[in-house]
Amino acid sequence: MEGASTRGVLSHLSLLEERPRSRRGQVPGQQSRVKELRAQVEALRAQRDQLKAEIRTHKTLQKLRAPVDLQRQEEEMDAESESSELWRLMARHSELTDLLQAHRLIGGYDVIKTRQGKGLCFSLPTAYEGVYLETYNLEVDLKPKVRIRGHNIPPFIPLSNLAEQSDLQTGMRAFLDTVSLHLNAFAGRKQQLTLVKEQHKSVEVMESNLLCSILVLMFTVPEGKTPLLCTLAYTDHTRCLPTQVHLDCNDKRLPDSPQWKKSCSLLMEVPVHSALTAMKKTRTIV
Repeated sequence: MEGASTRGVLSHLSLLEERPRSRRGQVPGQQSRVKELRAQVEALRAQRDQLKAEIRTHKTLQKLRAPVDLQRQEEEMDAESESSELWRLMARHSELTDLLQAHRLIGGYDVIKTRQGKGLCFSLPTAYEGVYLETYNLEVDLKPKVRIRGHNIPPFIPLSNLAEQSDLQTGMRAFLDTVSLHLNAFAGRKQQLTLVKEQHKSVEVMESNLLCSILVLMFTVPEGKTPLLCTLAYTDHTRCLPTQVHLDCNDKRLPDSPQWKKSCSLLMEVPVHSALTAMKKTRTIV
């Protein structure tokens, strides 16, 4: 009887020992399940982030253009009609498609639709030293091919030549960049001329042209109040700085002096109104 009781206790102890072993055997399976669930969580997070990015992109595109044409179409449509809803969706799809195409073409320039989507009008602002100046407009036809329809760009800007060089069908962004470069350079030279007249009353502007590519100034040298003629030539019309400086004076030795050679270099390196300020401080001119 006592032996049977002992065997019963031993069997019970063996059973208790087997349970931890069986539980330990289940751990790898549980770890694999945890890894699988974590992978699913990461995949769902990636999908969520992608959806958020798509929503932000869609909202940005909606803000880029005021849907004037779409609003007019929506007012004319019957909201209770299935065909009206279909037309609205088609118009919206067409508008977004045009917007994406225009954004790829213009690279961020301000643009509005014209003639019910048959054309685009670009705004080309100019600025100099942080001051906004004139804004020019350029309208293009989209069909049957891209071409310039109208503009208010000054006639001395070689618009036709720039269009041929850039190829409007595939290089609208390059064309707009080049035109903007010419316009900003012209606006900068014109603004420099205005600042010279405002800030330097002792310097007389003898000559300038519409493109502001030639500027002739009369200086007065302190020694003997000698007059000196300075001609600035801006042969690179995409820049605000002169490419050539020529001095003319009765005293032939003066233009070749070290001081005036240094002044000529200064006039080619900094805007003319700033160069004149520096020359006055060194008493190169009155």
